[in-house]
Amino acid sequence: MKRIVVIFLALSITCGCAVHRRGSIPPQAKRVEVGWASWYGKDFHGRRTASGAVYDMYQLTAAHKTLPLGTSAMVTHLDNGKSAMVTINDRGPFVKGRIIDLSYAAAQALGMVEEGVAKVRVEVVDKKAAPQPPPEGPFTIQVGAFIDRANAVRLMAELQKTYTNISITELKTAENTYYRVRVGRFRTRDEAYHIASRLAQEGYTAFMTTTE
Repeated sequence: MKRIVVIFLALSITCGCAVHRRGSIPPQAKRVEVGWASWYGKDFHGRRTASGAVYDMYQLTAAHKTLPLGTSAMVTHLDNGKSAMVTINDRGPFVKGRIIDLSYAAAQALGMVEEGVAKVRVEVVDKKAAPQPPPEGPFTIQVGAFIDRANAVRLMAELQKTYTNISITELKTAENTYYRVRVGRFRTRDEAYHIASRLAQEGYTAFMTTTE
């Protein structure tokens, strides 16, 4: 089983074939779409997105043509079964046949950085604007999200050889149940960052998130 994870370190990365334009997009969109995803990285890092936020390639975000900005969506790689929750904060991709442009972090979590493009399912979880996380925790480290619970159990067993307080949390949507493997519960960002950095050095794709 391939490992999944987030990277907090500045890397020199190529861009995944994204072309962006700003424009007024009507807010009508399907709740579930299947199609091709691409990703975009350092060429857009630090630029303003359509939402007004600065694009950070190390955050789990994405560009979509029609979903309201702030929408939360679960994106699943249909070949390897890996999933990642993203927030729509930009517009695109304006390339025929593609339905979503992922940030580098999201593409890394899905295991599609080397591929450049991948067949995915995009499922809307919440069309309300995503709230900003509080300045301090509690935080946890997510190391994987799967539709197949057996994959989550295998990853949890692997992590338990080194780490404590490993859990699997369920996210139920209208279409699927996703099993998210998480490590620890931390009061501050610094505590969480320390463990996330260690996981990244060990080859995992780990990212900080707030606990529900």
